[in-house]
Amino acid sequence: MAAAEWDSRSVASPTGDWPPAAAASPIKGKAALPESDGGASASGSSEAKVDDGNIQEAESSLREGLSLNYEEARALLWRLEYQRGNVEAALRVFDGIDLQAAIQRFQPSLSDKPLSKRSNKLRADSSNSGSQHAASLVLEAIYLKSMSLQKLGKAMEAAKQCKSVLDAVESIFQCGIPGVMVEQKLQETVSKSVELLPELWKQAGAYQEALASYRRALLSQWNLDDECCTRIQKRFAVFLLYGGVEAAPPSLASQTEGSFVPRNNLEEAILLLMILLKKWFLGKTHWDPSVMEHLTFALSLCGQTSIIAKHLEEVLPGIYPRTERWYSLALCYFAVSHNEAALNLLRKSLNKNESPNDIMALLLAAKICSSNNLLSSEGVEYAKRAVRDAESSDGHLKSVALHVLGSCLSRKSKVASSDHQRSVLQAEALKSLNEAISLDRHNPELLFELGIEYAEQRNMHAALKCAKEFIDVTGGSVSKGWRLLLLVLSAQQRYSEAEVVTDAALDETAKWEQGPLLRIRAKLKVAQALPMEAVEAYRTLLALVQAQRKAYGSVKNGTEDNEDKVREVEVWHGLANLYSSLSYWRDAEICLQKAKALKTYSATTLHVEGNKHELHEKIQDAVAAYFNAISMEVEHVPSKVSIGALLSKQGPKFLPVARCFLSDALRLEPTNRMAWFYLGEVHKQDGRLADAADCFQAASMLEDSDPVESFRSL
Repeated sequence: MAAAEWDSRSVASPTGDWPPAAAASPIKGKAALPESDGGASASGSSEAKVDDGNIQEAESSLREGLSLNYEEARALLWRLEYQRGNVEAALRVFDGIDLQAAIQRFQPSLSDKPLSKRSNKLRADSSNSGSQHAASLVLEAIYLKSMSLQKLGKAMEAAKQCKSVLDAVESIFQCGIPGVMVEQKLQETVSKSVELLPELWKQAGAYQEALASYRRALLSQWNLDDECCTRIQKRFAVFLLYGGVEAAPPSLASQTEGSFVPRNNLEEAILLLMILLKKWFLGKTHWDPSVMEHLTFALSLCGQTSIIAKHLEEVLPGIYPRTERWYSLALCYFAVSHNEAALNLLRKSLNKNESPNDIMALLLAAKICSSNNLLSSEGVEYAKRAVRDAESSDGHLKSVALHVLGSCLSRKSKVASSDHQRSVLQAEALKSLNEAISLDRHNPELLFELGIEYAEQRNMHAALKCAKEFIDVTGGSVSKGWRLLLLVLSAQQRYSEAEVVTDAALDETAKWEQGPLLRIRAKLKVAQALPMEAVEAYRTLLALVQAQRKAYGSVKNGTEDNEDKVREVEVWHGLANLYSSLSYWRDAEICLQKAKALKTYSATTLHVEGNKHELHEKIQDAVAAYFNAISMEVEHVPSKVSIGALLSKQGPKFLPVARCFLSDALRLEPTNRMAWFYLGEVHKQDGRLADAADCFQAASMLEDSDPVESFRSL
């Protein structure tokens, strides 16, 4: 009988009288091989072990009865012992196998090409089948030895044995395992070994070897089926994302010219997960929701939530509940500032026929509305519903709901139609924020929001306290806390203390995050009438911003509009205003041209140009520039104030127009002290002295608490 006719589930001798059961002994006339336990002492407390003599006799019987060579017989004995649970005895059987000798015997017959003549071809195929079976016996034995060592807690030894299986296969099949004419048992052993090796290296703590094994599994020709390959790809992606081990890029030998080569763990994990999704789209594997979860996490880390949205849209209906899909898409769109699309999806989700009480959707909708004056009323309604729904849940969700409600009320107060309504809304906003902070006392974002609200309502003592608490809670690691503290100190006219705090903040802040602090330092110098020191501060800031632009590009994931970055055009605006105030017209013009080159259509640039013309006493040019700025941005408050101020000086017939512009500016920004001052001038010239006195008083009060830049710039 040919060796290829051997089946792992039964054993039959050529004469047919050998017992097929695994427990039967292959040694005729001898005691049967040991039963399921590994052995015990000579006193009989346990079953007897297999000694070297029994192993050799069993091996000889198998070689004679089944025409097996030395390694094949030992491998077969090993499998019998392993299947019966005798792990330690099986390991002793394996010690006699010479793996390298077996590989050298198998390699020629498995690697040779078939002969041309039919008879020789049939003979070669028969020989090839026998050689494959022999190789399968030996390689399976090594694989089972690796499994045995793993069970005994010897992960490192197990990994080395498992690696030797793959090394042997690569030696035998030097051009990769062919897709046809490969014995099923041999292919199963190879597939299991490829899948097991990285896990063994991880258990042994050899993480770099695990990374190399994963790549070897995916890049070499192992003839793996789709399911096996999918499992390996998923485990590799998970290891790259959460393993805490930095992987070097794949070797040059494995790179195809023109193909994408991942530069780090994150890129490689994303590539693998996208391949898995493509397999599912093509029907090569079943749907695994965890793949999408891992991909969402990975893409969120690099700010590519729009790609997550694309994949969510491609998933067939029925995989996710539609309200869950809408909410996930809304999160993705919100992360890339597509607020309108996100809010429309949430409106659908919160419809009375869908999930009107979904607290997470309510909170996100309110959060989106809190960033837009025109949507603030809608946001208040969402936030109030969230507060009601959070009453029965934990305190954290209620705190978040109250926080968002306070933000929406504060935003709504900006568009209030009367001073009374504005005051009521501001009081409600403070009440909500204080209730939220009573439930989550050390939430830094709450402290920061409350500090800004107090500062905008000119309660500087309370704002200062919140700023200090924020810095304590965050350990001074977040620059916006320092900026809030600096603006509060500047509003209190405590410039020398603000200088000291600026130095401390710069020491605590990373180099690339120092831009906003340097901008405030320059404005502090301007407020103290130190123009040359202000110019030097702006130059330092300009050098930093230009270095950032060269390092990362002008726009990277939206960082140009990031609140923690300073745009280069802002620096040129500041310098242009400063040089204009010093009557350095040529320098001011150069700065303006630099700003226009960076951003052609900008209301702020036009306002700076108008300010230069005004200081240069070119009134008509100044008015034209201010009107162009308003044409560019209808609600540009500085331009409205400047137009009102200029018109108030042009005679009685221009006073109504000036009053209109100044009143509109105050509607948009009630704390603009220059708007109050010039409105007082208009009332004074128009003969309304009581109104003028009220405006001058408001301007005086605001001047005593006016920061060097708006609190909303935070």
